[in-house]
Amino acid sequence: MIEDPVRVGWRRGDPGEALLEREWIVGNGLGGYATGTLGGVCTRRYHGLLVASLPGVGRTVMLSHVRDAVRLPGGRTHRLGGEERSVGLELHGSSDLVEFRLELGLPVWTFDVEGWTVEKRVALAHRQNTVRVVYQLLGGDGTCRLELRPGVHFRPHDAPVSSPLQRYRFTAEDGRYELVAVGSDLPPLHLLLDGAHASFVLERERVPEVVYRVEQSRGYDAQGDLWSPGEFHVELAPGRPVVLVASTEPWALVSALPSTQAVAAEVERRRKLLQRAAPSLQHGPAAEVVLAADAFVTIPTGRIADQVRSITAGDVPRTVIAGYHWFTDWGRDTMISLEGLTLVTGRWDEAGSILRTFARHVKDGLIPNLFPEGNSTGLYNTADATLWMFHAVDRYVRATGDRYTLRALLPRLEEIVREHERGTRFGIRIDADGLLTQGEEGYQLTWMDAKCDGWVVTPRRGKAVELNALWFNALKVLEGWVGDERGAAEARPLAQAAERARAAFNARFWYARGGYLYDVVDGEHGDDPSFRPNQLLAISLPNPVLDRSRWSPVLEEVSARLLTPVGLRSLSRDHPDYKASYHGDLRTRDAAYHQGTVWSWLVGPYVDAWLAVHPGDRAGARRFLAGLVERLGDAGVGTVSEVFDAEPPFTARGCIAQAWGVAELLRALHRTGS
Repeated sequence: MIEDPVRVGWRRGDPGEALLEREWIVGNGLGGYATGTLGGVCTRRYHGLLVASLPGVGRTVMLSHVRDAVRLPGGRTHRLGGEERSVGLELHGSSDLVEFRLELGLPVWTFDVEGWTVEKRVALAHRQNTVRVVYQLLGGDGTCRLELRPGVHFRPHDAPVSSPLQRYRFTAEDGRYELVAVGSDLPPLHLLLDGAHASFVLERERVPEVVYRVEQSRGYDAQGDLWSPGEFHVELAPGRPVVLVASTEPWALVSALPSTQAVAAEVERRRKLLQRAAPSLQHGPAAEVVLAADAFVTIPTGRIADQVRSITAGDVPRTVIAGYHWFTDWGRDTMISLEGLTLVTGRWDEAGSILRTFARHVKDGLIPNLFPEGNSTGLYNTADATLWMFHAVDRYVRATGDRYTLRALLPRLEEIVREHERGTRFGIRIDADGLLTQGEEGYQLTWMDAKCDGWVVTPRRGKAVELNALWFNALKVLEGWVGDERGAAEARPLAQAAERARAAFNARFWYARGGYLYDVVDGEHGDDPSFRPNQLLAISLPNPVLDRSRWSPVLEEVSARLLTPVGLRSLSRDHPDYKASYHGDLRTRDAAYHQGTVWSWLVGPYVDAWLAVHPGDRAGARRFLAGLVERLGDAGVGTVSEVFDAEPPFTARGCIAQAWGVAELLRALHRTGS
C-alpha cells in the first residue's frame, strides 16, 4: 500500500520569517492555480485562493484572500491568517499556528486557539476553476463560530496590484452568492458556504493599501486595494466540516457533488497519480515530486482551435506550464520536461497528446517558443525547442512503443529537418560544414534567453554547442525511425548528414587550450570559450556527438567549475560577467539569469553525463540529487525552484515551481533509483 506523502513546511518554533518566505501552490489542470505564503499573507501579485484560467482572457485572480477568524464561546476572536498593510505586517494567526504541511500535495494548516484545534485545508477541483477551503474543529469543548471575509480584486494575474478596483455587484439567493464585476466580460464569482447555521452579513469593505512585499523587492508596483462584500458566519463543531466554495463555473457544476465528496474525489485522484508512477517514485520525497509534477500538465483552455482539432481527431489537447507563477506553456520547457513529468509518472496518454498538440503548430520547421497569456497564436523565436521535440518523441516511443503516434508525427519531423537544411526564420540554417547556425539581431534564440528593454544579455549568435548536439541527436533518431519504417536506403541521407555534423563538431568545438568545448563557434566575435554547462549535452543525449575520448575531461571540468548542491552554474566564476546572486529589479535579474545563476534542471543532463562516463554508478550519480531533495521544503514547499544563487547558501530564486526542474529531478531519481 502506498502511504500518503506528507511534507512539513513549518512547525511552531521554526523561524517566523519562513511563514512569509515559503509558499505553497496547487494547480487545477487548466493552468489555473491557488497559491500563497504559509502565513496567509499575500506577498505577490500572483497570490490568490482562486486564480482561474479563463478562455480568451488568461489566468485571472478571482479570489485573492479570505480573512478567517474563530470566535470562541467567551466572545474572544482569533484571526487564523495574516495580511500586510501599508502600516505594517499583520501575521494575526502566527501565534496560534502549530503546523503547515502538504498532504498529497495539498496545503493543510493546524491552529491551536486557546485549546481549540482548528484545521484548514485547500483543494482545487481538477479541470475546474473551483476552490474549496475546508475548516474542521479537531479539538475543543463544544462549538465555536467561524467568520470568513472574502477579499477580491478581479484582474489578470500578472497585472499590477495597483490596478484600479472595478465596481462590484453582489447578489444572494437561496444560500448561493454571486459577485460580478460590473461592465466586465469576466464570469461571475460564485460563492457557497457548506456548514451548519450559516449566514452572511452584508458589510461592504474596501481594504486599502495592501502591500505585496515580494513585488516591492522585484521593482514592481507593490500597493493595491481589495474589496469585500461582507462576512460569512457559520458554526464550527466536531465532526462537521465547513467548506467555503469559490468558483467561476456554472452553478450546476459547482454543486454537482457535496463539497466534502468533491474534496475526497480530488484526494483519491492524487493517490492514483502515485499508483501510476514508476515504483521507485511512489515513496518518500520522490512521491512528493510526482504530485508536484501534476500542476504543470494542463489543457490549453484558451486555444479553442487546438481543442476542436483534437476532438475531431478523437484526442484531448495537452500542454505544459513552464513555471509558476508567471510562465505560460513554452515549447522548449515542454519538450525537456515531457519525460520526467509524464513518462516516468505513467501519464503516457497525456505525453502523446502533448506531442500531437505541438506538432499541429509546426510552422516553417519550428514549434512555438511560447504561447503568450490568453493568446492562441504562438511565438516562434527559438532555435532549440524544435530539436528538443525529437528527443521528447524518442523518449516517448521508447517508453510506450506507440508507433501510431510516431507514424503520424514522422512527416512533420522530416519537414523540420528539410526546413533547417534550407534555412528558416531568424537565420536558423545548416551551414556548409553540416553544423547548425542561428541568430538575428535583437533576438535570443537559445535557452539562455534573457532580454530586457531590447538588451539581449547572452545572444550566442553563431553555432552554439548544445544546438549542434541536439541537431546530431535529431538526425540520428530520425534516421532510425525512417529506416524502421521505410528501409535503410531512405534513411541513408540522414545518416550522411549526421556523420558530416559529427565530424565538423569534433573538429570545431574542441578548445584544446582549456580542455573543454567552446560555447559558440563562428560567432559574431569568433569562437567563444566561455565556460558554460551547455557542452554537457554533447555527452548526455542518447546519441552523443562528442568523441568518447573527450567525455571525461569535459565532465571533470564541469564538475570542478559549475557543479553545486542544487544544479549547475550557468557560467564559471572566472568569467568577467559572472554574477553571484540573482536578485533586484528586472534588469539586474536578467543580467544574472544566465551569467552564473544556478539552474535546477541542469542536474538531469549532469546525471546523464556522469552515467555515460561511469556506467552503472547509479549510487554515485544519485548523490548529486541530494541537495535538491533537501531543498523541497524551501521557497515553493514540496516542489523545485527555477534557479538559485550561484554561491552559498544557494538561495532559491525565480519561479517557486519550475516544470523542467521538477521533471529532471524526477527523471534522475528514477534513473538512479532501485
